[in-house]
Amino acid sequence: MNIGELAKLSGVNSKLIRHYESIGLVPKAMRSDSGYRIYSKTDIQFLRFIRRARGLGFSMKEIKKLIGLWRNKSRASKEVKSLAMTHIKALETKISEMQEMADSLRLLAKSCHGDSRPECPILNRLEINE
Repeated sequence: MNIGELAKLSGVNSKLIRHYESIGLVPKAMRSDSGYRIYSKTDIQFLRFIRRARGLGFSMKEIKKLIGLWRNKSRASKEVKSLAMTHIKALETKISEMQEMADSLRLLAKSCHGDSRPECPILNRLEINE
């Protein structure tokens, strides 16, 4: 199949497919005599795996590790779980930081009159140099 068909079946656009290939995340595609990339059903699985991992917020580096573990049938599941737990901790930290930002902004927005006056506590807080 060609890259367009692969993109449609995997849910990953052709530009990303080329990018993943260029950084070694997916194996280099076979080429036809005329130089076009040729893909197989295995490539669909690879790209769907990557798409789902990206959807869970894994970084490219983490996805490379996950692919290595996925392909290694003699792996220990504790390695996969450890990677997932580390990622969960990072996500929870990020969520907490974002919640603090939202709370701060909510407080600033509450103190803003939001009318035609130029005075704005939100902008005043942003310009303070600490």
